[in-house]
Amino acid sequence: MNGRTDSPTETLKVLADPIRLRILGLLDRNELSVGEVSAALGMSQSRVSNHLRHLRGARLLAERHAGTTVYLALSGPSDNTPLAHRLWTTVREELAALPEHRADLTRLEKVLRERRKREGAFFDQIASDWHEIANNFETGQARERLASHLLPKNFVLADLGCGTGYIAEAFRGICDQILCIDRSVSMLDESRKRFADSAHGSRMTHICSSLECLPLPDQSVDGALAGMVFHHLPSFEGPLAEMRRILRPGGSAVLLELQPHRESWMQEELGDRHLGIEPSDLIEAMTRAGFEDVTLDPVNDRYQPPAPGNASVSLALYIVRGRTPVPTDTNSVLFPTTKQTLQTV
Repeated sequence: MNGRTDSPTETLKVLADPIRLRILGLLDRNELSVGEVSAALGMSQSRVSNHLRHLRGARLLAERHAGTTVYLALSGPSDNTPLAHRLWTTVREELAALPEHRADLTRLEKVLRERRKREGAFFDQIASDWHEIANNFETGQARERLASHLLPKNFVLADLGCGTGYIAEAFRGICDQILCIDRSVSMLDESRKRFADSAHGSRMTHICSSLECLPLPDQSVDGALAGMVFHHLPSFEGPLAEMRRILRPGGSAVLLELQPHRESWMQEELGDRHLGIEPSDLIEAMTRAGFEDVTLDPVNDRYQPPAPGNASVSLALYIVRGRTPVPTDTNSVLFPTTKQTLQTV
């Protein structure tokens, strides 16, 4: 029999063979290579291949190639489901009546145990190199979005000192609303261009404001972040007080910053006021501002700004995070709610 099997007579012949039913019963449980099917049936591969040819002709099998190995599975249903699929669905529950089926399943479990051992041995051998292999991402955004998908869909995020929106980009389509806040109109214009056609469902609001007096109501956001911002600021107290004010009880504040360094050219070229910040200084400032559970997190990343003369610069980063207190009396609030108008540009 060559090619596809479409006639009712030929289809009935395909499924009349008990070995083919046993093969389908195995593939109904797991994707298997041709060799694994043979081992689970206790038959030679040449004998099994002949039966597989008939099942392919009935369009009951899907194939996946991995190198020289061919893996088989039951083909999925479609709008044009062939007769063979409908017949198999009908007889599947009767497969247990075949006396060989239980033995097939016992051998299948042994086959799968051996596969797991082989796969485990492979990863055992490559473990010392895996971090470099698995960590080789072009931009790192995939990991950022993986983490951000843990946020609830109605999350409101404030990106303070957003610049061109390069950090907010990781949250687009995940948060319900993203407030991009910066004192530079030109930076906000660039951010608006970036998100004009790619907000993916998030409501993007661009606000021109200093961080010392945010035009946001009290307790109006779920999370606030400032990425690479505080080393541009003259002081920390005002922005941190505002972050605490706009956060709801239990809301998180996260700061990404540079470790202290000696790249003094960054003050003139990049507008930095501080050559990095001691983590302990930010921890103390957040604690004084009233944040709880203030924590220092290491960051497996480095900042590599374009330096004068194409010099190579690689600066260490860290994160400090904290949360606003949650009142013990659920009927009370930490701050009186105020009505303010968002000043957007």
